[in-house]
Amino acid sequence: MLIVSSLAYAAQVQIAISTDHTDMVLATNKANQLMFMYYGTKVGCPQQFEQFQSYRRSDYSTEPLAYPARGGRFFNQPALAVKYSDGDANTELTYSSHETKNISSDVKQTTVLLSDTKTSLEVQLVYTAYLKEDVIMAHAVITNKGKKDITLENYASSAINLKASSYLLTHYYGSWAREMQVEHELLTHGIKTIENKMGVRTTHTENPSFMLSLDNSSLDENHGEVIAGALAWSGNYKLQFQMDETDRLSIICGINDYASAYTLKKGATFSTPEMIWTFTTSGAGQASRNLHDWARRHYIYSKGHLAYTLLNSWEGAYFDFNTKTLTDMIDDAAAMGLEMFVLDDGWFGNEYPRNSSRAGLGDWQTNTQKIPEGIAYLADYAHKKGIKFGIWIEPEMVNPSSNLAHKHPEWIVKSSGREITTTRNQWLLDLTRPEVQDFVFSVFDETMKKGEGKIDYIKWDCNRHVESFGSTWLTEQSRFFVDYTLGLYSVMKRIREKYPNTIIQSCSSGGGRVDFGALEYFDEVWTSDNTEALSRIFIQYGTNMIYPAATTGSHVSAVPNHQTNNITPLKFRFDLASTGRMGMELQPANMTKEERTFAAKAIQSYKQLRHLVQDGDLYRLVSPYDGNHYALMYVSKDKKEAMVAAFCIHYQGRTKTPKIRLHGLDPQMKYSIEEINNEKPSFWGNGKTFSGAWLIGQGINPQLVKLYDSGIWHLKAQE
Repeated sequence: MLIVSSLAYAAQVQIAISTDHTDMVLATNKANQLMFMYYGTKVGCPQQFEQFQSYRRSDYSTEPLAYPARGGRFFNQPALAVKYSDGDANTELTYSSHETKNISSDVKQTTVLLSDTKTSLEVQLVYTAYLKEDVIMAHAVITNKGKKDITLENYASSAINLKASSYLLTHYYGSWAREMQVEHELLTHGIKTIENKMGVRTTHTENPSFMLSLDNSSLDENHGEVIAGALAWSGNYKLQFQMDETDRLSIICGINDYASAYTLKKGATFSTPEMIWTFTTSGAGQASRNLHDWARRHYIYSKGHLAYTLLNSWEGAYFDFNTKTLTDMIDDAAAMGLEMFVLDDGWFGNEYPRNSSRAGLGDWQTNTQKIPEGIAYLADYAHKKGIKFGIWIEPEMVNPSSNLAHKHPEWIVKSSGREITTTRNQWLLDLTRPEVQDFVFSVFDETMKKGEGKIDYIKWDCNRHVESFGSTWLTEQSRFFVDYTLGLYSVMKRIREKYPNTIIQSCSSGGGRVDFGALEYFDEVWTSDNTEALSRIFIQYGTNMIYPAATTGSHVSAVPNHQTNNITPLKFRFDLASTGRMGMELQPANMTKEERTFAAKAIQSYKQLRHLVQDGDLYRLVSPYDGNHYALMYVSKDKKEAMVAAFCIHYQGRTKTPKIRLHGLDPQMKYSIEEINNEKPSFWGNGKTFSGAWLIGQGINPQLVKLYDSGIWHLKAQE
């Protein structure tokens, strides 16, 4: 008979990583292993876990290690898997020490040192707690202190372990022009994996983020325990959710191990990207607000930056323009009250002119046939009109028809002896190479110099992913995917050191690089190449579950829409654009006088309310997935001001109006309500004053009954 004993932790060391409302607790067991004990609401003194009993049979399941490594008695999914020079594939990490230090009054960092005694491998687990925002960042620092090289086969950023009766996973999927669609699924036993292997442009089809509802079969905006997570990495990623036979859930997140075995030389260190965690008992809405507050206050590059309204030339001119085309668009942008003009693709190349997507990438000289006066002339013209100037680049890419491709074939990402495949008629430059990093930096630098100090904004595009990967620079091809992303970040660090105040947008065929790794260097993201307002409702709804609205570009474009051929009213387009960073993407010369007048009014209204969009708290009031309407609200931190936006997205009969309860207001305050951009108000209470309690409990019922009816309301607290 097999006799198996249950295991008591008998913790000798307890470590609490705490925020204002949450605790994450780690502790050592009798074997001096570091266990993951708890993540949730505050539980008080961590010593309460000292005699914790798991009642696990040692021949079943695996104890929840804080950073599970392959080997020893552990047999579930590992966060760390190492192959040693003698062929040993086992790693058994034990606790060595820990320390906690104050980064600021609101930020504390705890570092826990683990080691494998046989191999001298060391792992530091670094947890940075943002107290007010209830956010914990986690990453691992892996150091080879042995005498020979080792190979990292898995090297995740973070692992947590949970116990609940059910786990509802909310995650995001899509494609080009259909990014960040929302999907919910109850996790079952086994492993659910969200991953991407495309190397570059990795967030079209999935996103390295999620929400997890505990003990709830639906996503509730205002109630219930929710964990949200996001990985700050722009390359291949893997998020794994393993529900074992004891109904415990292990979540391991980090760089995808796909084709990415990473040699760590003697004495070398590898730092994994940050994994961002937040926990709340107040539903998915509060989880989003935690992430938004943390990002805006502490992390994303644009923190505190005003997002300008702009006109982008792409859908208005494409490749077909000259100087007068552009100066006329600048005139129109200024006349409508926009604050910036952005010259998109098509401005460069002479021997291989950029008149289509087939040539010119890599040759970043101003096209003298299109713009003989030069970029500085356009930038100066915009500034004289009182608006800022921006320009498009795609420095990671090269067309086969270009001087660069002919001069430096060794710079192309390719597998030796195999065909170099094209996507959008272009190849990918090998950012693992130091000289390519220098070139990509120089593209940015020389473009800025072309503007003679008057370029305020760069739109950085990236229009293909990795295929048939390989590098003539690397001796170990398995390093390619990781080193490419590290090469990109190295370039961005150099750019930010020289150009700290230039606004930079991350565009990657639209939403192909929407992640916190990019947002450490970029001010905003181009949410999608699909500018059609109805589609954008779903795209921006999903995006803003994780990423702040201030970072998401949302443009008014022409009808019929160039991606969907859909025809939507101008007011509907402007109302939706008002819920992000508003811009326009059309040819103003094709607008009627009435349309221009309305546009100028809507732009002015947005500028008066955008502080709410950029700095306020987001409340998702009605999900577009739940019926015929979509509604959201931004509320100032002091609760004295709010903006409500609502949209009818299906016709359902003119007798059925939505009930929109304005969660997020102060029930003790009284609010005036005013509809903007609408001569005939859709809500009977327009111009009246209501208590916050009434607006929360009863809500508003605007007459949005026809497809494309929409409304924007401004609420102000009254004394």
